[in-house]
Amino acid sequence: MTRNIAPVRVTTSLPFRPKLAGILFWTLCLLVLSACTRQPWNDPYPGNDARANTLYSSFSLRPKHLDPAQAYSSNEYTIIAQIYEPPLQYHYLKRPYTLIPATTTELPEPVYYDAKGKRLKANVPDKRIAYSVYDIHIRKGIRYQPHPALAVDGEGRALYRDLDGAALDLMGIRTLYDFPETGSREVTADDYVYEIKRLASPDVLSPIGGLMGEYIVGLSDLGERLRKAKAENKGFLDLRDYPLEGVEVVDRYTFRVKVNGKYPQLRYWLAMPFFAPMPYEADRFYHQKGMAERNLTLDWYPVGTGPFMLTENDPNRRMTLVRNPNFHGETYPGSGESGDEAAGLLRDAGKSLPLLDRVVFSLEKETIPYWNKFLQGYYDASGISSDSFDQAIQFGSSGEINLTPALKAKGIKLNTAVDASIFYMGFNMMDADIGGYSEDRRRLRQAISIAMDYEEFISIFANGRGVAAQGPIPPGIFGYRAGKAGINPYVYNWSNGRPQRKSIDDARRLLREAGYEHGIDTRTGKPLVLHLDITATGPDDKARLEWFRKQLQKLEIQLVIRNTDYNRFQEKMRTGNAQIFMWGWNADYPDPENFLFLLYGPNGKVKSHGENAANYDSPEFNRLFDRVKTMANGTERQRLIDQMVDVARRDSPWIWGMHPKSFGLHHAWEHNGKPNLMANNTLKYIRIDPDERARLRAEWNRPILWPLFGLLGLLALFLLPAFLEHRRREYRNGLTAGRDG
Repeated sequence: MTRNIAPVRVTTSLPFRPKLAGILFWTLCLLVLSACTRQPWNDPYPGNDARANTLYSSFSLRPKHLDPAQAYSSNEYTIIAQIYEPPLQYHYLKRPYTLIPATTTELPEPVYYDAKGKRLKANVPDKRIAYSVYDIHIRKGIRYQPHPALAVDGEGRALYRDLDGAALDLMGIRTLYDFPETGSREVTADDYVYEIKRLASPDVLSPIGGLMGEYIVGLSDLGERLRKAKAENKGFLDLRDYPLEGVEVVDRYTFRVKVNGKYPQLRYWLAMPFFAPMPYEADRFYHQKGMAERNLTLDWYPVGTGPFMLTENDPNRRMTLVRNPNFHGETYPGSGESGDEAAGLLRDAGKSLPLLDRVVFSLEKETIPYWNKFLQGYYDASGISSDSFDQAIQFGSSGEINLTPALKAKGIKLNTAVDASIFYMGFNMMDADIGGYSEDRRRLRQAISIAMDYEEFISIFANGRGVAAQGPIPPGIFGYRAGKAGINPYVYNWSNGRPQRKSIDDARRLLREAGYEHGIDTRTGKPLVLHLDITATGPDDKARLEWFRKQLQKLEIQLVIRNTDYNRFQEKMRTGNAQIFMWGWNADYPDPENFLFLLYGPNGKVKSHGENAANYDSPEFNRLFDRVKTMANGTERQRLIDQMVDVARRDSPWIWGMHPKSFGLHHAWEHNGKPNLMANNTLKYIRIDPDERARLRAEWNRPILWPLFGLLGLLALFLLPAFLEHRRREYRNGLTAGRDG
């Protein structure tokens, strides 16, 4: 008799179903059990960070420059202002904005001299002052963060000197953190002098090099000498070998700055990273062969003395600041302005700074994911985009601003401030089609300025969070005119107690007078085509770009949008290859000169690498600026500012755009948040309650488990008959095998 082999039946698919079911069953069980842990499922951070003293924020574009001599954008200052320490800083709480020492022992006071070198009294007329001298005394004991550029051997010689690509490969160096040794040393006056010289270096191309060259004695001449030296020698320029007449070391902890004439704004500049100390060793370290190819530069890895240092720079993921172990120490302010104590802003008075251990900036290219993570508690603060405005803000019957009940229930706080800023649309005054100073070009720009309805823009895209600008100076800065006296008469009429934008018929008339009837060049018969260079980062910008096109369609002008990333946009601006552009300016310091210099001819972007992005160069405006820039606030200064603003309005190098209003949201666990429109180094004052944050995150992100339990039940009902049938067949097969045996 032939024996029947029972296992043949096992080759069918049925016995494998319980195996698959078991896998699914236990997977779901593990998911359910994991829900019982304290960390939310959707937490984007490692579990051991749940109660870390860390502030969580984001960035949307990698900062192009982290070199303090080059950086000048707000996204760059967000990082470097926490790392570098200039001589002065702004008091965090006091208003009006007040300068206080940062690394100095006191605020420097100018001493005035005439052309013969005779010291003058402080109250002499400005025209008698040939130059001013500032002696700046720095504190002893300030040390740099740990950095391989400062690593030395037992005899004080640099460990990492005379490297090249081959040596770096042999050492396995890909990032700064691959260097096994770091070092530090005390800051001296030489380091401040070295950084000021870097403002003139052809290797740096500092955006304020041209401006400072007008004031700091000999800085422009130094720039010329350095350019010649660079042409003769392509290697590293040791700036210590090139003296600067207007800046000298007095002793180890004192340096002296000599400026032409009277320039009171110098003290404001001394509160910016441009004047932070730079060790010669770092400049030399980063100029070695093979470094730039590995992004081992000051633009990627700063070296400062501030409360934080950059320990992670991954532009596709995250940037991380951690507490600088060598920070010299500072305490939270013990006084502010009226209302600060009641608002809880003085509870940390006298505590050592920084109050945070770490700050993590994660890449977020889109606003909606950022907003959702903020609501889940994974970001500690947030602005309010247009997409999320209705979820966050509601207006009362009298127009007052309130948080929505949903945000109030989460304990979220709202801070508001009128920004000392301007967002504008600029014309490249060097462009053949839109630039120039002839009457027809003025009328063309005026016509476009009327058609570009910024009141509508503010309403649609900013939820009303802004004021249409009438000139370059924002509210709150001396020189700003409110009411009828402050309107731009080339774009607005005064009607019923408020500015009223001129009609589109007025714009068409100006366009016709400019030689472009119905958008057609009457000289050539060709349509007028203009180009707008812009940095659009996502789908949120599509409606905005279409709105720009529609504004010029009212004049039958074709507008072509040229979209690019921010770094490429900056390059086009530097080379003058943009025609129309959108840009903005945040006040560096609370003085009208800081906005008027954006239109000062010698500060042109192309010719001088300055911040006059429109390359506007009006002799009349320049002459008035030279008089206004050093004057004390008063009636005469206001009169001259009025004249300057009128000249700029007539020439229309900008469509003046808007002054924004900022809205900031902060979770209940974040403390000491107060808008400061001048200071950038504010993260050291922020305090986080990590335990409260962890508790609320867990509460707000509890997983909804009933669908999982329901799925488990359905799976069990579905698989039970198959399981029973499987057992039945196994039993029958077993019996058959027994009989055959």
